[in-house]
Amino acid sequence: MKRLLERLFPPRPPLLRAATAADIPHLAAIHARAFARGWEVDEFERLLADRAVRAHVAAAGPRRGPVGFILSHVVPPEAEILTVAVVTDRRRRGIGRALVGFHLARLASEGVTTSFLEVEAGNAAARTLYTRMGYREVGRRRGYYAGGGDALVMRRDF
Repeated sequence: MKRLLERLFPPRPPLLRAATAADIPHLAAIHARAFARGWEVDEFERLLADRAVRAHVAAAGPRRGPVGFILSHVVPPEAEILTVAVVTDRRRRGIGRALVGFHLARLASEGVTTSFLEVEAGNAAARTLYTRMGYREVGRRRGYYAGGGDALVMRRDF
């Protein structure tokens, strides 16, 4: 029934915008649900206060909290995506793709020409997203994650 309703009344595309201090509790909550070791509120406070960090969110509407976010550390002409997360019940709806595209466009406007990221080799959904967004594997860090999983180093040139 839910699928039928979504087909008849498709959800609006997310509102994409720069993250603000008011978003920090939401970012910490989303990150905690998305990763084995979520970042705390104070970590997000430090990140958003850092002039080299760019953060964008996807919200369900202008007065609603984030349903996803992306953060990068930027030193033009390069940037490194630090994390991307979307709330569980909103995944596989194009929010991650919209966030990455929006974010990369903003980085390009600042003179960034290359973006890097690391992703767990076993995270097929994330790897598919990044590959579709133009990233390619350029390295591997064996046993990088706490569970022993490898990290793939990926790169995208603009």
